[in-house]
Amino acid sequence: MLSQKLFDEISNKISETIAASPAKDLEKNVKAMMAATFSRMDLVTREEFDIQQEVLAQTRAQLTELERRLAALEVPHAAPASTDAPAAPR
Repeated sequence: MLSQKLFDEISNKISETIAASPAKDLEKNVKAMMAATFSRMDLVTREEFDIQQEVLAQTRAQLTELERRLAALEVPHAAPASTDAPAAPR
């Protein structure tokens, strides 16, 4: 029983020492500095990026379809035999 109590006491002291160490303060400061830097940057979340990527893919598909339709409209239609052509002299 005494050894378990001693072990717990030593463990608690080590935890307190680590929590109060300069390394822990440094870690907190670095995290705060990084958070401030990232907040100033114009970053998007992965979810927002994926949504915009899907919108872009759909827009490209629509553009391709519209380009195909426009090309089909621009093709000169084959002129059927016209009755407006002058008749050959007899």
